[in-house]
Amino acid sequence: MYRILEARNLAGNIYEMVVEAPRVAKRALPGQFVIVKLNEEAERIPLTICDYDREKGTITIVFQPVGASTSKYVPLKAGDSFMDFVGPLGQPSDLCTEPLEEVRKKKILFVAGGVGTAPVYPQAKWLHEHGIECDVIIGAKTKDLVILEEEMKKVANTYVTTDDGSYGRSGMVTKCIEDLVAEGHVYDHCVAIGPMIMMKFCCLTTKKLGIHTIVSMNPIMVDGTGMCGACRLIVGDQVKFACVDGPEFDGHLVDFDAAMKRATLYKTEEGRALLAYQEGETHHGGCGQCGGDK
Repeated sequence: MYRILEARNLAGNIYEMVVEAPRVAKRALPGQFVIVKLNEEAERIPLTICDYDREKGTITIVFQPVGASTSKYVPLKAGDSFMDFVGPLGQPSDLCTEPLEEVRKKKILFVAGGVGTAPVYPQAKWLHEHGIECDVIIGAKTKDLVILEEEMKKVANTYVTTDDGSYGRSGMVTKCIEDLVAEGHVYDHCVAIGPMIMMKFCCLTTKKLGIHTIVSMNPIMVDGTGMCGACRLIVGDQVKFACVDGPEFDGHLVDFDAAMKRATLYKTEEGRALLAYQEGETHHGGCGQCGGDK
């Protein structure tokens, strides 16, 4: 069992947990993920690693409940446990595996959208620990949904932008990218992590500006070993699987339209499961729409 040491609500419907998993923490690197399973009957859920502490043997995860399985994580508190906590999985960020002298030459910008701020943080923190500066844009719909701002400010030059202008700069992250470049900031490497539609438009913006861009693809994963094919995507003229080949890829080569279309294939089933979980014993499926009567 993997004990939860800390559990808190970060903002809105976004939650953070610190989990005791020393073997995972020993080998984890920024960019990787874990697969978590609450109990014997539970679904396996992939979650990116937000932070790790090798000395304490802990992994920090951040999640936003969107279906029945992740909704069951919300009531968990310190002292509760996960049955399985598998990782680290996937490939670490290129920035953490390239020769340091090469990384030091880059002018790096991170673009973090919503919950995507969580996997950006360990990369920015890793660079800071190795004496490398970077800029980070944290984007959120409103002020109340901004997460990890104070943590990020300790490791990077941080710019916050909100869609409604309620905090920080006003506008979407793409506008902030253009504004920073117009103000004289120079970048040759960008890492964008967030909702797929955000990453798509970030890539359109950075391509126009001539900035090489990496994205982290986090579609639905099932087994995390490349066997099921749920996270299949097209990168350039090649078929890739996010769980084993990624999750990071050249954003200018990713077929986002195909990836977004593929992601919608699971929404109906996920919605049915969430409704059954929310209604509990009162759920009978009599509406004929959710499949509960079959």
